[in-house]
Amino acid sequence: MKYTPSQLWFMDAKFGIFIHWGIYSLLKRGEWVMHNEKIPISKYEPLKDMFEASLFEPQEWVELFKDAGARYVTFTSKHHDGFCMYDSALTEYKVTNTPLGRDVVGELRDACNDEGLKLFLYYSQLDWHHPDYYPLGRTGQYAGRVEGGDWERYLEYYIGQVRELAVNYKPFGFWLDGMWDKPDADWKLHDLYQMIHSILPNALIGNNHHRKPYPGEDFQIFEQSLPGEEGGVVKNTTYISDLPLETCLTINNSWGYNEQDHQHKSVEKLLEYLVKTAGMNSNLLLNVGPRPDGTIQKEHVTRLIRIGEWLRKYGEAIYRTRGVSVEENYSVTRRDEVQYLMITTKESNVLKVPFKYARLHSLTPLKFELSNSVLYISEWSKEPIEILKLE
Repeated sequence: MKYTPSQLWFMDAKFGIFIHWGIYSLLKRGEWVMHNEKIPISKYEPLKDMFEASLFEPQEWVELFKDAGARYVTFTSKHHDGFCMYDSALTEYKVTNTPLGRDVVGELRDACNDEGLKLFLYYSQLDWHHPDYYPLGRTGQYAGRVEGGDWERYLEYYIGQVRELAVNYKPFGFWLDGMWDKPDADWKLHDLYQMIHSILPNALIGNNHHRKPYPGEDFQIFEQSLPGEEGGVVKNTTYISDLPLETCLTINNSWGYNEQDHQHKSVEKLLEYLVKTAGMNSNLLLNVGPRPDGTIQKEHVTRLIRIGEWLRKYGEAIYRTRGVSVEENYSVTRRDEVQYLMITTKESNVLKVPFKYARLHSLTPLKFELSNSVLYISEWSKEPIEILKLE
């Protein structure tokens, strides 16, 4: 297929940062805490009056993400709890009506512009708070809402919010989520996508519905698994389209801040994901969930710093590449006529590779010989990923 300039930029970027942040962070048990713990609106809504985030500094966030090697940022403008992290004219349930009193999306956009990063805005089509989100879908049964509502009125509300995000903040793209809650409902996707593209002709639209892409979508999303992978924690479609691809991934097992979740993936595992997604011609969108005070937990900061150090040394094998293949022990990317073999598993010193005779040299301090499509390793380097360059 012929890609637009925005799609080509996206495919070149390869690495972005996902940010899940909202009033749910105050409870420190993830972004689904309202539903999972059956907290009704009457008890959940007062969280907004406690949201001070006194240490929130968007410039510091973006500088960290840039140092990590990210090329773009995706931020939750509204999650399933219905709370808006921007100054919406369509609701009073928003961050500018908290003690913080600041337009988080607007400040983050400005910081991204200052540092040269693109901004995507996540928006949840699902809403546990809005009275017109009715009939309910798979979730939201414990919100304590009065029975009833006007679905058409809700559609006007959510499409209106996406419109004001497009007009007022002009993101590089939209990352939509939540229609899996009511997969057979009429979400007016055609109208939504047409509206976005009429306001922002170059904007990219992705929707995390776990299905084949719909007309009007510009990239395909896979959640917590590689494109087409079966058996993940989320039931993604196994269909891989010709659109640009993106895998979103948590550093631990939580999207929003969860102080009890200490299962942080190692730097080595995160780099393996980055290498594998690149080999599958996909981007990696790596998530952080800031604390309620606006800071990012140290376990995630240290991992981002390490990823950035690695990308500064070996980014030529990732950025501006296209995926060639992913095998059990390695991934292959290419940039023009140059290919990169990235070895992710060092269990065997003998590795069958897709090059019979080739001019290979190692970007990492690896000692090897190649003979008849077999790579013989005499000494591994200390790098987490070995990289060989084929010219």
